[in-house]
Amino acid sequence: MMHEGAPQEIIMSSSSLPIPFNRPGYTGREIAYMQEAMQSGHLSGDGAFTKRCHAFLEERYACKKALLTSSCTDALEMAAILCRIAPGDEVIAPSFSFVTSVNAFVLHGARPVFADIRPDTLNLDETQVEALITKKTRAIVAVHYAGVGCEMDALMDLARRYQLPLIEDNAHGLDGKYRGRYLGTFGSLATQSFHETKNITSGEGGALLINDASLAERAEIIREKGTDRSRFFRGQVDKYSWVDVGSSFLPSELTAAFLYAQLEALDSIQRRRKALWLRYHDGLRDWAEKSGVGLPCVPEHCEQTYHMFYLLMPSLETRQAFIAHLKEQGIQAVFHYLPLHLSVMGKEFGGQEGACPVTEDVSDRLVRLPFYSDMTPAEQERVINAILQFN
Repeated sequence: MMHEGAPQEIIMSSSSLPIPFNRPGYTGREIAYMQEAMQSGHLSGDGAFTKRCHAFLEERYACKKALLTSSCTDALEMAAILCRIAPGDEVIAPSFSFVTSVNAFVLHGARPVFADIRPDTLNLDETQVEALITKKTRAIVAVHYAGVGCEMDALMDLARRYQLPLIEDNAHGLDGKYRGRYLGTFGSLATQSFHETKNITSGEGGALLINDASLAERAEIIREKGTDRSRFFRGQVDKYSWVDVGSSFLPSELTAAFLYAQLEALDSIQRRRKALWLRYHDGLRDWAEKSGVGLPCVPEHCEQTYHMFYLLMPSLETRQAFIAHLKEQGIQAVFHYLPLHLSVMGKEFGGQEGACPVTEDVSDRLVRLPFYSDMTPAEQERVINAILQFN
């Protein structure tokens, strides 16, 4: 019996708890590895855990060199420096992407040239790229949206014919494949993200994968503030000095230790995410067909990463009503990229309405569902049931 004035205990069932759009997942080894890094006495970058991460990435993806960075943004900025981007240069990139896909190059004086996307995979439309190449073009940036590969055969052919570096913004695409080959291994350079919203996370973090061996040594120098410090520690020079431009792009050992625990569990994380993605797809397929809603497209020659699950609603108004409907039931669903060419900065570079019609249409209609590695069957069932009630 409860006494008068005593606080009433409120027990919330799992059905009343909010379901976030994202929740970082943990493997159980992160704290132990971070403690190991602390006990080693080496907390700055390029310690034992950084080396383990480099070895993992280089072995799994057979790249010439992998370098951890503080973010994918930093990796993209390193790519801009390695490509010697300078004022007056042009870089082709999709308008449907995160701002850092172009901002890293704008920081070095480049003008972004925005390309539209394919209406199926929402990736860079490879058929439009050649018409955008000019004498000022210095690079092509391919973004593997939702971890589904761009049409790399066509893009690699363009890069070879015009002798342009192809940079893969592989923030969504770690462990995905195009025609049996890992994403991030096609271009001269590829960037990875380990942000907390990604399949593999260290909170903040990234990596640069170098596939062109001629860029490897300079990449180390740029990452180490423009010094040849790495060569000094390998005994290749008797002292190190300032030899090039650069910045401090490397993460701490604590970040690397956390990341290594995640990389070790990559296969199991991917299996869980695949099961979640398939459950959404199977549970929503009939509803989507009846409601005129588009589901993600994954071509047969692509192996996706199960990074996200999105819906393409019939209209902007329907999407807004859909998001509000889920919010009323404690479920967070979100839209994604706004067209870069129509942003304040994009318009300064000549972006105009109608220039990328597929991007403009998709940006209004796309909604992402809650999706995270430790999502429970009960949580996902609740999301699916809430969606089936929307009409």
